[in-house]
Amino acid sequence: MPDLEDLTERARSEVVSRAELPGMSLLEHLEELRRRIIFSALSIFGCFCVAYWYHEQIYDYMQRPIVFALKNHHLDTQLVYTNPTDGFNMYLKMGLIGGIFLASPLVLYQVWLFISPGLYKHEKRYVIPFMISTVGLFVAGGAFAYKMAFPAALDFLIGYSAQFKPMITIGEYTDLFLTLIIGMGIVFELPILVFFLALLGIVTAGWLWRNLRYSILVIFTIAAIVTPTTDILNMCIFAAPMVALYIVSIGVAYLVHPARRKARANRT
Repeated sequence: MPDLEDLTERARSEVVSRAELPGMSLLEHLEELRRRIIFSALSIFGCFCVAYWYHEQIYDYMQRPIVFALKNHHLDTQLVYTNPTDGFNMYLKMGLIGGIFLASPLVLYQVWLFISPGLYKHEKRYVIPFMISTVGLFVAGGAFAYKMAFPAALDFLIGYSAQFKPMITIGEYTDLFLTLIIGMGIVFELPILVFFLALLGIVTAGWLWRNLRYSILVIFTIAAIVTPTTDILNMCIFAAPMVALYIVSIGVAYLVHPARRKARANRT
């Protein structure tokens, strides 16, 4: 049995670790959340203005997947529009998506500032790894969709409808492009979502591992909904990185669970 000295030391460590976590009232939390939302919105607006200045260059990158798919099937690569405002609206959307990507480090830093009061003192130095991993995952998701998933889906869809003449409007193509790029960027943030849930003690690594088979079923269901095609190959292309990220999330949950964090805090 532990002696009195050990019990006293554990009690002292518990008091010290709890003292590192300052309490905030509900109103203070809401005020802090409002402040972070305002800063995030201003960041996105500023980056939107910068991105809109280069809207033609952004559109050039955006149209490359559809141009490649149309050329691959020996079709006309010129997109069309049916409303005089379509071109202007498309450039606004391009500026918005570019602004979101540019502002993502600033927005995520606001997220970190919001959650940092709930972290132990020694954990607050992880702001740089948090920023790098979060921004990196979001950009990696968009890059994966742009380089692999989206071109494969377009090639399948155009090839499947080879007996028809395509008249693809810039508005419809832009909506599809933004949905997939931003959607995959958000999907790649799965480890960050698990980080927050595990930080609050809502999920554990053991629970995630025990429900692996059900999670894979849910992932393939989401992939079937997200992918614009109906073939198994494209669904697997979307699902494969999601399964890998889920496995990574199990390790994240193991590291940041409150009991394990408290144990590390007591050791330091």
